[in-house]
Amino acid sequence: MSPANNLSLEQQFQLILYRKKLSLLTKPNSKQYLETILRYMLIKDNIIKFLIKHKEF
Repeated sequence: MSPANNLSLEQQFQLILYRKKLSLLTKPNSKQYLETILRYMLIKDNIIKFLIKHKEF
């Protein structure tokens, strides 16, 4: 994995917290939680794409 793809210490910590939260959820709840997280990730991607597209030089 290239250095650009490595997780920061903060991101690694967040991943551990997500794993702990998921282990406490039932299967239907964990699926719903996953869907919500993925939705937020897609929204974040859209915001980044928008900002890059509309960046003024």
